[in-house]
Amino acid sequence: MLRIAVPNKGSLAETAADMLIEAGYVGRRDPRALSAVDPRNDVEFFYLRPRDIATYVGSGALDVGITGRDLLLDSGSTAREIATLDFGDSTFRFAGPKGRFDTLADLEGIRVATSYPGLVGDFLATQGVKAELVRLDGAVESAVKLGVADAVADVVSTGSTLRAQNLEIFGPVILDSTAVLISSGNALPGIDTLHRRLQGVLVARQYVLMDYDLPVELVEAAAAITPGRESPTVSPLRDPAWVAVRAMVARTDTNHIMDELYGLGARAILVSSIHAARI
Repeated sequence: MLRIAVPNKGSLAETAADMLIEAGYVGRRDPRALSAVDPRNDVEFFYLRPRDIATYVGSGALDVGITGRDLLLDSGSTAREIATLDFGDSTFRFAGPKGRFDTLADLEGIRVATSYPGLVGDFLATQGVKAELVRLDGAVESAVKLGVADAVADVVSTGSTLRAQNLEIFGPVILDSTAVLISSGNALPGIDTLHRRLQGVLVARQYVLMDYDLPVELVEAAAAITPGRESPTVSPLRDPAWVAVRAMVARTDTNHIMDELYGLGARAILVSSIHAARI
């Protein structure tokens, strides 16, 4: 069986579980279970702390897993990223007391608190900056106020948490992270199947099918509006002056494209969700 590591808690857990279900896998029924077998798909799921997944996969104990790119890089594991999964986005930045730091060079010899010492340490090393890293498992933003560190390196979304601690962002982005599919590097057939299925889920979430009728002389103009993934499908109608067109379009652009097609002369414009895909 293909052995798959799945986050058991945190921001990645629920979305990862939902994606696997949409991809046709059967997960655990008991939320406390540490593993679950899906015999039909010949896989076994192991529910682990997100921070530990890269270590298990890199060691070969498990074949493939879902985790954050930040956690993969921080772990120092030999596991490799094979696909991005388009959720769990986060940005890592440095922050310090207002007015104290301007550039990365200002961190030379300074205490920096972080939950990701491997990731931050590697980044500072590539920039030629030597700082003292203070590892914390949480509440990194409080480290400066409590005198544990002089600056912090942490996930930043809106920056409101940092501002509440009188901290401001400075220096370059450390990492733009997202959820990723990782593997041990072993070539197993089930990994390719898992990869294709998860990519199919992403396509189904990002695209819709658009059908419309159109005068035949407007096909080229319509194809420029809805080029599809490769090319739109054009089918004849009973009236030889008209054709039916079908194409995949980005879900977020749906209404704008419908307006543009209607203005061109298309009619009977319909939109359908995609439940599964193989591209």
